[in-house]
Amino acid sequence: MKDQASAAQATDKFQDPKITAKGEIRATVPLSDPQTLWFNTGTLCNIECVNCYILSSPTNDALVYLTADEVRDYLDQLKARNWGVGEIGFTGGEPYMNPEFNDMCRAALERGYEVLVLTNAMRPMMRKSVKAGIEALVKEFGDKLTFRISLDHWSAENHDKMRGAGSFEKSLEGMRWLSSIGARMAAAGRQLWNEDDAASRQGYADLYESESFKIDAQNPGMTVLFPEMDEGVDVPEITVDCWGILNKSPKDVMCASSRMVVKRKGQKASVIACTLLPYAEGFDMGNTLEEAEKDVALNHPHCAKFCVLGGASCSA
Repeated sequence: MKDQASAAQATDKFQDPKITAKGEIRATVPLSDPQTLWFNTGTLCNIECVNCYILSSPTNDALVYLTADEVRDYLDQLKARNWGVGEIGFTGGEPYMNPEFNDMCRAALERGYEVLVLTNAMRPMMRKSVKAGIEALVKEFGDKLTFRISLDHWSAENHDKMRGAGSFEKSLEGMRWLSSIGARMAAAGRQLWNEDDAASRQGYADLYESESFKIDAQNPGMTVLFPEMDEGVDVPEITVDCWGILNKSPKDVMCASSRMVVKRKGQKASVIACTLLPYAEGFDMGNTLEEAEKDVALNHPHCAKFCVLGGASCSA
């Protein structure tokens, strides 16, 4: 009976934005220190990766292309709302699938923002006209523009298991070109290879050294290692008491410092609370940055697993 009760309670989790399945007050997070505004340029991608959290592929246009004018509008809103953001991040899909992407980067850079581009550095980036635009941006703005390349593992064997045969070498080709024009690079991998953090970072360090890439493997901000995201894993809900129990602050959670702009098919661009939850309607905050200043209820398993707990429990 106890197991049945536990299973029933698990299915009731993350239903009410105010109250947990146990009847406790759910934790919320205010936008206390906005640092980054993300733009999802669209979910279309040149490849289809295993376990892609956003289901990007050559056919998924659930999030359609943003336009450069829409990006400029949100940059205007940033100034009007005085958020104090210093960084603009672009993700996809593959951002370089979007024909207006270099224009978006320029719009942000010309306004003085640091720009972070998440890319696989493959064929969409390597088209002649796109490369010309990138080279001009790097020449003009230098280290204000960072390219974070998705390298799921430091070895071709494991990387290609996730992204397809030959994809590792194609990404390295793009990285070599970025390196040749003096672009600032970072990398992002996955933590699913039964390696501890030190071994994984050493593998990346060896790769960078062999390719003469100026990327710090030991710096978590330059070599980012992401855990896998499995929404089926049973995790505890976050209550208002968690902050004191865990000795953490709402300011530690990603939604305290960032928002992301998306454009769902057939809809206007809108602002969501979390980059990890592009399809979760409960995390859509409205069409404007002013609307997106509301507190965020931690009403999703990812809130617990990735942003607050790392699997620990703080509920009574």
